Amino acid sequence: MKIAVLLSGGVDSSVALRLVKQAGHRDITAFYLKIWLEDELAHLGNCPWEEDLQYARAVCEEAGVPLKIVSLQTEYQERVVAAALDELRAGHTPSPDIWCNQRIKFGLFFEKIDAGFDKIVSGHYAQVEERGDVRLLKRSPDPVKDQTYFLCALNQTQLCRLWFPLGPLRKSDVRRLARDYGLPNRDRKDSQGICFLGKIKYPEFVRYHLGERPGEIVELETGKALAEHRGYWFYTIGQRKGVRLAGGPWYVVRKDVAANRVYVSHSDHYLHHAREQFTVGDVNWIAGEPQRPDLQTRVRHGPRLADCRLRSLDGGRWEVTLTGADQGIASGQSAVFYDGEYCLGGGVIE
Repeated sequence: MKIAVLLSGGVDSSVALRLVKQAGHRDITAFYLKIWLEDELAHLGNCPWEEDLQYARAVCEEAGVPLKIVSLQTEYQERVVAAALDELRAGHTPSPDIWCNQRIKFGLFFEKIDAGFDKIVSGHYAQVEERGDVRLLKRSPDPVKDQTYFLCALNQTQLCRLWFPLGPLRKSDVRRLARDYGLPNRDRKDSQGICFLGKIKYPEFVRYHLGERPGEIVELETGKALAEHRGYWFYTIGQRKGVRLAGGPWYVVRKDVAANRVYVSHSDHYLHHAREQFTVGDVNWIAGEPQRPDLQTRVRHGPRLADCRLRSLDGGRWEVTLTGADQGIASGQSAVFYDGEYCLGGGVIE
């Protein structure tokens, strides 16, 4: 087979490349996608794309695989960053990494490369299972590293070309393989946060694009103004860290976009604002609509799955009822649905 490997310079994709070689494949080309916003944001922090590229080149040289650089910065700005900023302005909590996988890594990149590539490989912790003509997306056995949440918007055409060699492995296995292979980046730390920000802090990125707009932080139960914030777009429902109020912990429970007001509730009361029911729109079902209503969901990335019941509504929307209330259901965030080990797809919380 002719194989394209997405190489980031990190440990995961580097091990994926070596596993492809170990499987006996020889017609391999590695691709580094340049999506860092290093030009406009360089003053905010260190964008590590040069370091990433240095590691990617070293890994490819050692493996005897050619490396090509594909610049997708303009398209990333248009298809991911601009969309995320629009959501933040609306008071929502976007999921840009889901869009990155859907629209860039396994969307635009597929269009840019030679159609003769049989498989596109990445270092995601997920599995693609073939069941006849249908491809199913299966969870990783490592519940902490599992990345199916971020792959929920993929379709059958994309999954048919994808290969995730790390799918059956745990992170500890991957680190061990990196040492066994003697990879130059075997001791490199995992990247954290949104994929295009690198070492730039998310609030600094938001501040650069949206600025600041002072407003009140108000206790919901009493209506008392407790402090001043610098813009509602810096907060999300369920947030505790970064609220910075004395006598806490305090949690964000509501936002009033028109009034630029952030409502908080003390830990003594915030669970009273938890919700058991919400709706999702813009739903993507990876292999067709679910055959039964009782499933599991994640309303944010993390190892925890919550039992839920789905009901189809008009216009492709779905009602979701949780078996237990959740205090962090935020509009704009993605709810992803599972049937045991299989990721069925997901939608945007309305």
